[in-house]
Amino acid sequence: MSYTFFATISRMKYIERWALMRNSRQENLSEHCLEVAMIAHALCTIGNVRFGKKLDASKAALIGLYHDASEIITGDMPTPVKYYNSDIKDAYKKVEHVAEEKLLMKLPDDLRDEYKEIFLFDEEGYASEEEKTNEQYMRKLVKAADKLSAYIKCVEEENSGNREFRTAKSTISEGIAEMSNELPEVKEFMKDFLDSYGKTLDELTL
Repeated sequence: MSYTFFATISRMKYIERWALMRNSRQENLSEHCLEVAMIAHALCTIGNVRFGKKLDASKAALIGLYHDASEIITGDMPTPVKYYNSDIKDAYKKVEHVAEEKLLMKLPDDLRDEYKEIFLFDEEGYASEEEKTNEQYMRKLVKAADKLSAYIKCVEEENSGNREFRTAKSTISEGIAEMSNELPEVKEFMKDFLDSYGKTLDELTL
């Protein structure tokens, strides 16, 4: 029997983000998920090295790679619509969950549980409360990485002379600031890495 999970996942490159906004360069879902994976890995590594945490950075990267895979089925819902009110937000979460379950069904039975751990957080089955707490914290860092990736997109658009993203940049910046109060790794990433996203290629390679 032929399974279609990876062929379906490969179609992330056809899902365009920021669909309602004028882009100087269009970003697709594959690009975004790769960036989220790298930032999530970095945040967990910062947490482990600088704050003595025991976070699974490799798993965070995997979750980042797949975190928006449901949009292959649902499409990219514009943020102002998705978060317009709690009813819409809750309904969309249910749609996302159904889409994720549908994707998982495209895997062979013996592989499905391994990928389910990446897509879905299950509070059961942890060897200790510490393990569960670390998993929850790691997934918060993945969400922070998602925000940081969106902020970087806004910076890149602004640097190209596109003012279309200025409101989004301000809103996302507020969300990141709120997250960083709970997640010191976010502050560290911003301090060490964020300014470099505004540099030219020549400046980066000096």
